[in-house]
Amino acid sequence: MECFKVLSTQVQKISIATLCGLFGTLCVFENSLVLYLIFSSPRTRRKPSYLFISSLALADILASVIFVSSFVNFHVFNETNFSKETFLLQLGGVNTSFSASLSSLLLTALDRYISISRPSEYKLLMTRKRAWIALGVLWVTCATIASLPLLGWNCCMLNSTCSELFPFVDDNYLSSWVCFVMVLLGCIIYAYAHVLWRAHQHVAYMEKHQAQVGKQNTRMRMDVMLAKTLVMVLTVLMLCWSPVLVLMIYSIFARLSDHLRKVFAFCSTLCLLNSMVNPVIYALRSKELYSSLRMVFSQFRRQMKASEDSPEAESTHKSSVIETVCEDTRAT
Repeated sequence: MECFKVLSTQVQKISIATLCGLFGTLCVFENSLVLYLIFSSPRTRRKPSYLFISSLALADILASVIFVSSFVNFHVFNETNFSKETFLLQLGGVNTSFSASLSSLLLTALDRYISISRPSEYKLLMTRKRAWIALGVLWVTCATIASLPLLGWNCCMLNSTCSELFPFVDDNYLSSWVCFVMVLLGCIIYAYAHVLWRAHQHVAYMEKHQAQVGKQNTRMRMDVMLAKTLVMVLTVLMLCWSPVLVLMIYSIFARLSDHLRKVFAFCSTLCLLNSMVNPVIYALRSKELYSSLRMVFSQFRRQMKASEDSPEAESTHKSSVIETVCEDTRAT
């Protein structure tokens, strides 16, 4: 375990702790706010697209909590007084959360793909029941794949080559997990490419038929807006995950230097950055979530104003009562 403690200076440990604390705290707060906005509104919680977004937010919350706690304890506080099973359990939690986050993006991309490619059949194909079933299959699959090292697919049980990035992890398992992630990314890119192509057609159609106003044009505008939002999410995802995936692939075929292992440790915090940026994109791009957020802020301001006015009103009421009593006393 000591060989995997790559942060040698106090400055590096403080930097990692600061990044994890900042990104993790903001990620938990923002994604919790997204979940509240979705499930507090009957309109949004009924839509399958927002069910997938809520799954993404939940996965990001779990990933932030598990990743920050385990990563900081290991690299900053140098905690190694735990068994192999405990470490693999923590690693499985991190892998489950991040895999579920990526898979939720895939379901969201497929949802947009069906909505744009087959709009007349969308409500029949994408029902709430099917959405919940898809989410159940998603989480069970991600948890099963992430639990394989704990169940026996590790280099200690198999006496095979261990990974240079993760203790007890078999190189073959790491390569399989990277392939799984690459397949997910490939499916997402394909779905978004089709969404962008259809969105471009919709924009061209709306420009030629500006005089036509109706539900069809309104739905097209919503699909185009949500497609652009999801493309922004995908772009951030690729920018944040590419360094980590490249170093994982490189570690399978070549030996990593201590410098590259330190780079990998810092690049791992970019995954938290991705989880932190996603809710910001939803709040800025989704009109429904943005309007719900404004309503929450307006209610909060009214409550604050009411709490500030209540002591003044109470003191005014008390003074009026005292004046009345004094006047009654003088009259008697």
